[in-house]
Amino acid sequence: MNRKNIIIFLIFMCNYILAQEKLTWKEFSDVTFKSEYNTLYKASYLVPTFGKVIKSYEGKKIKIKGYFIDISGDGEMLILSKNPMAACYFCGGSGPESIIEIAFQKPPSFKTDEVIEVEGILKLNNEDVEHCNYILEKASGILID
Repeated sequence: MNRKNIIIFLIFMCNYILAQEKLTWKEFSDVTFKSEYNTLYKASYLVPTFGKVIKSYEGKKIKIKGYFIDISGDGEMLILSKNPMAACYFCGGSGPESIIEIAFQKPPSFKTDEVIEVEGILKLNNEDVEHCNYILEKASGILID
């Protein structure tokens, strides 16, 4: 009986350790923005202040669904968006909290506006204006029907 309890405990702990958090876009809206002037680029940028909710996921493996967008057209800048391209942050006026930069481990074969689920390590970025505020590192993804 004691051995059985140990095995059940080990299975539970493995599932807990290997689990990733499945997030929605609501968690990513836990952010405020302030316009600040960047002397290097001689332009104003929105600088994020992340809330407690989204900060609690920093450095953790997460999953989220959204629309795949290749902003650069050549695979250099890949984005997961809350909205399709016509309504995304870059094209349709959504906020910067509605996009996540994706650093895939292997180049994906997704097409723009396909719905995908991405899994990766969440990085919060409030300093580098050449990258999005949210970045999924070591990412992989699957196509959602």
